[in-house]
Amino acid sequence: MLIHPWDTPRDDAEWQRWLAARDFGQLAVNGPPGEPPLVQPLHFAYEPERGEIVTHIARPNPLGDALAAAPEVLLSVVDDYAYIPGPWKAEGDAPPEHGVPTSFYAAVQLRCTAEVIDDPEGKAELLRRQMGHFQPAGDHAPVAVGASPYGRLLSGIRGIRLQVTGVRAKFKYAANKPEPVRERIGRRLAERGAPLDAAAREHVMRSLADEPPSDR
Repeated sequence: MLIHPWDTPRDDAEWQRWLAARDFGQLAVNGPPGEPPLVQPLHFAYEPERGEIVTHIARPNPLGDALAAAPEVLLSVVDDYAYIPGPWKAEGDAPPEHGVPTSFYAAVQLRCTAEVIDDPEGKAELLRRQMGHFQPAGDHAPVAVGASPYGRLLSGIRGIRLQVTGVRAKFKYAANKPEPVRERIGRRLAERGAPLDAAAREHVMRSLADEPPSDR
């Protein structure tokens, strides 16, 4: 992922806040020799205080054996994306049709070392952590070996613990463009109102608010 200086987060807190509100991504793993990489969409629970991510897969999933053979993986999370038509980006006196379209998006990629968990108690412990994230109200049966319904289901999954070893984050929202262009993009996003336009607009408007008055 190419990250220009103007696409970098202001600080670690920015990407950490953004990631804290998201728990679905794609886990990329090296495939067997001569085979393409494997990419698995999945829910996950990120625990920054431990520097860990926990998730699980179905036992027949070939990802499990691939992780055991090549534990260095990448978890990619992408959201707040929007297509920006060329006329929205035209600068100065240039004709609108001379504007070049682009994509806006926020992305965090976490480099991790994976550990596959196969013992029943270990899998139950990972599931408890996931349930604590996704159903914090505790509206579920106990997750314990030998206890119904989860106990009998443990044999059908493999737990995955990901130790985070590095993070790359990108917020691509035209922060390098003149203020009038970004203001126009913000207006057009509000007018269009596509499903993720409001989230993309927030990033654009934040980049304007962050500029000191002398730079405006």
